[in-house]
Order: sequence, then structure tokens, then C-alpha cells
Amino acid sequence: MNLSCPVCQHSLDVEEDRYRCAICDRFFAMQAICPDCHQPLQVLKACGAVDYFCVNGHGLISKKRVEFSPLLESL
Repeated sequence: MNLSCPVCQHSLDVEEDRYRCAICDRFFAMQAICPDCHQPLQVLKACGAVDYFCVNGHGLISKKRVEFSPLLESL
């Protein structure tokens, strides 16, 4: 998955459990997005499994269909 910085469009680098733009020097978390309504998904974690749920009526979303979007971390 090659994602771009939403500020400068430079490629984001993986740094621990978040993403960093070397040009802007900003850090981003990855937000799971519903492929049908493009709204944020709830992330459900239990017993090592991760599932995604759309609260806007689309129910459980397959991991293969989930889209990810960079979300600027608060300072």
C-alpha cells in the first residue's frame, strides 16, 4: 500500500505504528474507510483478530475491501 501525504502528496514512510511525511515532517495515523459510503469504520479487535464495521448500514466489511486514509495525528 503506497499512500501519499494529504498535505504535499509526497509518499508516506512507515515509522513504528504510524506514517510519516519526510517533506512536511508530519505524522499520520491510518484511518479505515468504508468502500461503500467512504465514512470511517469502527475497528473491532478481539483475540488477535481485527474486523471492520460500518455504522452507516453496511455492516461488517471484509479486510480486503477496506480503504485506508491518512489522518493527521494531533500534536
